[in-house]
Amino acid sequence: MCELRVLHGTTTVGLVTETAAIVAADRRASSGTYIAHKAVKKIVRIADHAVLTTAGLVADTQVLASLLRIKATEYSVTNRARIPIRSLASYLSLILNTYKYTPFIVQFILAGYDDRPRLFNIEFFGDYVEDKFTATGSGSPIAIGILEAEYRENLSEEEAVQLAVKAVRSSTRRDVFSGEAVDVAIVRANGIEERFFSLG
Repeated sequence: MCELRVLHGTTTVGLVTETAAIVAADRRASSGTYIAHKAVKKIVRIADHAVLTTAGLVADTQVLASLLRIKATEYSVTNRARIPIRSLASYLSLILNTYKYTPFIVQFILAGYDDRPRLFNIEFFGDYVEDKFTATGSGSPIAIGILEAEYRENLSEEEAVQLAVKAVRSSTRRDVFSGEAVDVAIVRANGIEERFFSLG
């Protein structure tokens, strides 16, 4: 019997406040023990109300993000409305589950805003969970500890951004596959704001 063991070399986190869904990710790309790139954007815009963070294979992410963009555009043209975030999560889950015997080697956080801020953790076999905070990648055991200790539902947006950055920074101190800097995306009802933070 073969054991499937996958290491997603990165750290991404997400959390929700009353007004926004916030995600953060480091910028290091690794190939085995080699640092392949130091300025990789791991937060992908899907629509004007949805972003995806990724831990895993770049090519798989590119294919799946393209499919999500097509689905979001198709929905908005057909229905003259933005696609619900749960529908995007369900669609991505269906694709991943369809290929479970030859899986895409990725783990995602889908963050967005429809009637309220939404956050989904989506695993590479297609299971997905909506949550108030989550983390993915090789640095996630460290990051999730920070989030569990400090997250509260009444965080302001700025407090939530600082908590997300702290969680990613903490993981970069112990996880060799995470590093360089931190990108943040804040998804509100009126659009997406992107921010950049050094590890300093």
